[in-house]
Amino acid sequence: MIRKLLCFSFLIISLLSCNEEKNCEEVAPEIAEISLTLTIDRFDQEFDKTNPSDFSSLKMKYPYMFQQQLPDSVWIARMNDTLRQEIMAEVNLVFPDFEKESVELRNLFKHIKYYFPKAKIPKVVTAISDVDRNNKVFYSDTLLAIAVDTYLGKENKLYQGISKFERNNLNKTQLIPDVINEFSKPYISSPKNRTFIAQMLYFGKRLYLKDKLIPCATDEVKIGYDTSQIEWCEVNEEEVWRYFIDNEMLFSTDKELVRRFLLNAPFSKFFKEIDQESPGRIGQWLGWQIVRAYMNTNEVSLQELMITPADEIFKNSNYKPKKK
Repeated sequence: MIRKLLCFSFLIISLLSCNEEKNCEEVAPEIAEISLTLTIDRFDQEFDKTNPSDFSSLKMKYPYMFQQQLPDSVWIARMNDTLRQEIMAEVNLVFPDFEKESVELRNLFKHIKYYFPKAKIPKVVTAISDVDRNNKVFYSDTLLAIAVDTYLGKENKLYQGISKFERNNLNKTQLIPDVINEFSKPYISSPKNRTFIAQMLYFGKRLYLKDKLIPCATDEVKIGYDTSQIEWCEVNEEEVWRYFIDNEMLFSTDKELVRRFLLNAPFSKFFKEIDQESPGRIGQWLGWQIVRAYMNTNEVSLQELMITPADEIFKNSNYKPKKK
């Protein structure tokens, strides 16, 4: 049976988290010395300050931000929309200058250029999306659009009515990890088969990419868990793995396993009393540990990892869950 999460003192956990931050290695000189120009435009604020009479100038400056099939009258009416104004008021409180995020994005793109030299540096534009949680970030070679109204903090009044587990990742801390998720899509090969283990390792690659691109971030930030959820995973790693093995899930193509263990949810579904103590997406976390084990025992570049088949990773990872 999956063991319940051990009781740890909140103070001890906090101290360990602080130590993890302090012990983080500084950016490697070869990465720090990378020179790049990152342009960040606050379209959200410019739109908010634009008068209807000046709309045409704004549209000329940001043609890619306006759906061509919509007449200008729709956009001009939106300038006076009370919901948009309420959202912008909150955005201006949380992101008045975007300076910290600019530093983080610049540091991220230095890491991206180091590991993926051919990657282009896009123009960064901030916007609002009426809290569209399914489209927090748009990423292409030339444009990175960030819906800043989806990172206002889980307790923000705009998020009332949104389920708790979804609100947990509507924080500033998830902005950079979300950018990496979108960046990774052209680089990580989709599973050639639909087995559960192949899909676990797809997400494991994406999380391992964060190990390299944001090495100073905690595991909590990388996967979007809180400390107690990480602790649950670590304490129950062996039992979760045994559950997957005993129930012959690894090579199953049952789509239900994706919903139970890989998609965002308030908890993972073992169909046991322990379920509600578990974090959702436990299969992603376990896939991450397998990829880490593979990279620790094989001489493989980050780019090579992205295209390595799941069966090769699993076979050569020599993964063994940690015992607690």
